[in-house]
Amino acid sequence: MAKTRPGKRDLESYTIKGTNKVVRVGDSVLLRSSENEKNPYVARIESIEADVKGNVKVRVRWYYRPEESIGGRRQFHGIKELFLSDHYDTQSAHTIEEKCIVHTFKNYTKLEDVGPEDYFCRFEYKAATGGFTPDRVAVYCKCEMPYNPDDLMVQCEACKDWYHPACLNMTIDQAKQLDSFTCDECSSLDGKRPHSRTSGSGLSNGKAANKRQKK
Repeated sequence: MAKTRPGKRDLESYTIKGTNKVVRVGDSVLLRSSENEKNPYVARIESIEADVKGNVKVRVRWYYRPEESIGGRRQFHGIKELFLSDHYDTQSAHTIEEKCIVHTFKNYTKLEDVGPEDYFCRFEYKAATGGFTPDRVAVYCKCEMPYNPDDLMVQCEACKDWYHPACLNMTIDQAKQLDSFTCDECSSLDGKRPHSRTSGSGLSNGKAANKRQKK
């Protein structure tokens, strides 16, 4: 841990201005953007420090949204996805607007309801180079894309892989009517029909799909 500078003292917590909400080291927070029309920044608090005049500053490690990264937002990035960057900064504690929760990807997919305070992170991001850790993740469907927890997908009963309805030339409504689903490759091996439409037991949206597919 870095030594506190002369005239400074470390704090265990800080109460967000105008609220009774307390933040501590390790918490994730939303910080006011310098541009009012932009979404608030998201960061993890690394330390809290006050000077002799009572001014409080926080050292933070920034989360980047996909659109803020060098590669930009891609199809498999979730709406609430963040990247934990190697970019650190010091900010006035007065810029903290709210607490939030940045879940692991696995825990996020288990949430029954996603609130405005819920985000998830599955990659660390090097801001200078645009590199990611890990640099490889599991892929699904014919399109071989990483999993987006916001997408509706259907599961093949034979191979247990997951597919986007659009990649199967189906609409979302058609996918919701599936009673069971067998992909073309598995159907050609066992002679089964690819689709049987009545209800939705073979259907999962992102969170339920991930809950069953990835342990």
